[in-house]
Amino acid sequence: MRTAATASCESPVVASTVNERSALSARLADYLILTKPRIALLALLTVSAGYALGSADQWYGWPLAHALLGIALVAAGSSALNQYLERESDARMRRTAGRPLPSGRLSPAEVLLFGLTTGLAGMLYLAVCVNLTTSALAAATMVLYAGIYTPLKRYSAFATAVGAVPGALPPVLGWTASGAALDAGAFSLFAILFLWQFPHFLAIGWIYRDEYARAGLRMLPGGGRAPKVVGVLAVGYALVLVPLSLYPAHCGLAGSGYLAVALILSLAYLTAAVRFALDETALTARRLLWSSLIYLPVLLVTLVWDHFRLLT
Repeated sequence: MRTAATASCESPVVASTVNERSALSARLADYLILTKPRIALLALLTVSAGYALGSADQWYGWPLAHALLGIALVAAGSSALNQYLERESDARMRRTAGRPLPSGRLSPAEVLLFGLTTGLAGMLYLAVCVNLTTSALAAATMVLYAGIYTPLKRYSAFATAVGAVPGALPPVLGWTASGAALDAGAFSLFAILFLWQFPHFLAIGWIYRDEYARAGLRMLPGGGRAPKVVGVLAVGYALVLVPLSLYPAHCGLAGSGYLAVALILSLAYLTAAVRFALDETALTARRLLWSSLIYLPVLLVTLVWDHFRLLT
């Protein structure tokens, strides 16, 4: 039978254990934030699509699992290094001031170590368990994203074009992980993601243009102050995306089902960009952003579905 004295002796111990577990959970949550999980999840979806399309009718689950793990590690490392390099500008923006580094919950040294360790571990894992081509492309993705795109954002809006290259490589990583050679099919996936990003990021840049300006990041041409320029650019990229979105069918990756869906999605994306160009407001920018977030997963799922429909 527990006495009051026994309970009082145990309470500090129990409280200390609970506090330690709470602190550990909070620390793990901060490391998870470093990996930008929502962006990583979208990237891994495109990796899976690239793998499925590159595999043709030779589908094997374990190579995909190895590829996803290795690429996830590289993505986590890239995101951590991005936040390490942008810790000062993140502190100046309301939307990022609560991240682990600007808030002081994690130190720069441990974030740098985490980024380098996970990134290099992912490259090594891909080289050993997948293939050297995928490992080399993953390394290029990390260098372009963390080493070039991230610091360039402080000097030029051209950083968006540079960042679109690593942003378009995940489906190509999945393609090469399947053992397929780099050909027109891989290029079609790269081209779609490359162009898709511009209206997406132009909308984000316009919505947060004041915060980016305060942080010293040049995310839009003219600092986003030139009327209609951002909208016209979004329309231009969305317009070129319309025929390019149909290119996978020309490469034999899909058929008429994909063609119909791709055309509808691309025209809807273009329409959202045109509305934003005609009336640059927070509402039209957010609608363009949501259109982009619907466009990509639906397009890729349809492409994979139609691809396997043709094979059966």
